[in-house]
Amino acid sequence: MIPVPVGTLVYRTELDAEGTPGPERLFADLSTSGERACVAHGGRGGLGNQHFATAARQAPRFAEKGERGERCTLRLELKLLADAGLVGLPNAGKSTLLSVVSAARPKIADYPFTTLEPQLGVVRIDAEASFVMVDVPGLIEGASAGTGLGDRFLRHVERTRVLIHLVDGAKPLDEVRADRATIEHELAAWSPALAAKPAMLVITKLDVPEARATYEALRAEIPGLRGISAATGEGVRELVYAAWETIRTTPPPPVAYPSAPVIDLVPDEPFAIRIENGVFVVSGERVERLAQMTDFESDEALARFEAILAKLGVDRRLRELGVREGDTVRIAGVEFDYS
Repeated sequence: MIPVPVGTLVYRTELDAEGTPGPERLFADLSTSGERACVAHGGRGGLGNQHFATAARQAPRFAEKGERGERCTLRLELKLLADAGLVGLPNAGKSTLLSVVSAARPKIADYPFTTLEPQLGVVRIDAEASFVMVDVPGLIEGASAGTGLGDRFLRHVERTRVLIHLVDGAKPLDEVRADRATIEHELAAWSPALAAKPAMLVITKLDVPEARATYEALRAEIPGLRGISAATGEGVRELVYAAWETIRTTPPPPVAYPSAPVIDLVPDEPFAIRIENGVFVVSGERVERLAQMTDFESDEALARFEAILAKLGVDRRLRELGVREGDTVRIAGVEFDYS
């Protein structure tokens, strides 16, 4: 049992008998609290010696071993489940806004990249309504390609219903325009779905005269532009209510359903035999399971193993292929000298 956060994507890579990994595929999207996914099954338990008791052999001195369980490699990827995402360049005021509208206490300082990991906060609208807001590390030019910290956390805003773009209004007007373009470009470069999400552009730090002037200059240029001051509270309540209305009217993001596994239909043959470098290799689910569950240290278990192979026709098929006394026969990694 591996407990994981809600929003974890489970990718599974199959391993063959030699431990070589195959292609990776999405196995489960754990997007609901309490949801579980069985990623690997244990092997079937072996039968005890009592199962092989007969009237002539009342106390057999052998038993089956347990079957080997499934083997795989897992990659777990977390995509936080939040309703609103705060995005913007470093020092745009994202953490300050989150601390004002929720009980979250992110680190706030006057230098870039004070936020090094996503921060979640619950925003209360009233006694009955609330939504979750996430603050991710600041984006810079090239973040979608790995520059800075943004690309490590952009996945956490993929499941939001609305994005709030915060732009530092205290900068010169041309820099504000450039910051807006950078945010939109990096979101689109990371995922076209992010660029298509409902978005709200917000000028921050209206308590600073330069930011106020920038906001007034851009209001006519950008429809729906909002301005806030987290320090004085100006525009914050209106922004929260507008975000809530957008969340209520926007459908939830789709669950990433795993792709259906490819099923190869093959004839149900009990076994197959091929010759590799002079070794007779016997394969087949039933005979391989039998070999894995047989205790070859026991003479009685070995005799039973040989009797079942003979009943399946393995011995006859080996003779047809020209096996000789002393040739090597391999089943499920176990080698025998034919006799």
